[in-house]
Amino acid sequence: MFGSKDSNIKPRNRSVTPVNPNAFNSLVQGTVVEGTVRSESDIRVDGLIKGKLFCDAKVVIGPTGQIEGEIHCANAVVEGKFEGIIFVTELLNVRENAVVIGEVTTGKLLVQSGAVFNVTCTMGSQTTPSAKSSVVVSKKEDEKGAKAPNN
Repeated sequence: MFGSKDSNIKPRNRSVTPVNPNAFNSLVQGTVVEGTVRSESDIRVDGLIKGKLFCDAKVVIGPTGQIEGEIHCANAVVEGKFEGIIFVTELLNVRENAVVIGEVTTGKLLVQSGAVFNVTCTMGSQTTPSAKSSVVVSKKEDEKGAKAPNN
């Protein structure tokens, strides 16, 4: 009566729907997550994450947000507190009320006046977390064409 023995009925498609590029995740103030968080789309943290965060898009740490641990992402905006190791492939934007302590590896960096930024920082095209670079100071010519000392 309710069941069908019809062999022409196709099984349901159980594949995962593609991620909406406009999708946005949010951890609100008062939320505490311990462990590993993975996201394919942007994520905003106004609560606390203790652990690792892997994001294929942008991570925003809001004014009340705090992350203690490790972040791997494409872009990041820090308005709250971060302590640990962060790997940003493109742009890290540290806002004026932010506190960032630890190790930073990023393609580009913007630190606004007033931010606390106590880090060891590696910038450039390094894509691996273990990449280390040395600072190269080039000699600049002054207005008269003389070489400036390399101190």
